[in-house]
Amino acid sequence: MLLHEKLQNYHIILASKSPRRQELLKGLNIPFEIQTVDCEEKFPETLAQEKIPAYLAQLKSDAFRSHLLPENYLIITADTIVLLHDRVFGKPKNREEAIQMLRQLSGNQHTVITGVCITTAQQKKVFSVTSNVQFKELSLEEIEYYVDTFHPMDKAGAYGVQEWIGYIGISYIDGSYFNVMGLPVQRLYEELNQL
Repeated sequence: MLLHEKLQNYHIILASKSPRRQELLKGLNIPFEIQTVDCEEKFPETLAQEKIPAYLAQLKSDAFRSHLLPENYLIITADTIVLLHDRVFGKPKNREEAIQMLRQLSGNQHTVITGVCITTAQQKKVFSVTSNVQFKELSLEEIEYYVDTFHPMDKAGAYGVQEWIGYIGISYIDGSYFNVMGLPVQRLYEELNQL
């Protein structure tokens, strides 16, 4: 039985404003709708860095669940971070911070971790997927062009792998490309299949 048949009794919600996550979930060919609930994305300072995305994905799910959802709902939440030398890069606050992040990523390998939480009335599954990304040495001119021409402010690490900077700047990826984009759809497919 294919996934869309297995999930036909669920009302699936992607709780994300990210256009990339929406695009990737559409690729699984399962019906879903977008609903979001505001949630303060805070985590304990003592939390291991690699556990932050899963923690935040679960936090988003818990905020959604507090609204007393019907039995047949299935909620998907996710969060992505970029790690470079034990430093967590979230979304940049302004142009200067975006340029600073990209200057630090330039010429280095960094880690992208996406945490995903699948929640139903009966169960909750939380998992993370890790990918390593190598950037070439980017010139300041390239970085400023990207920041001023594209939309890095809503992206962890101030870049989108599927945009110009990814085309010209990424020399290799070890792991899932779609994870770097914001949703590890292959792993999500496997986890949904096991429900």
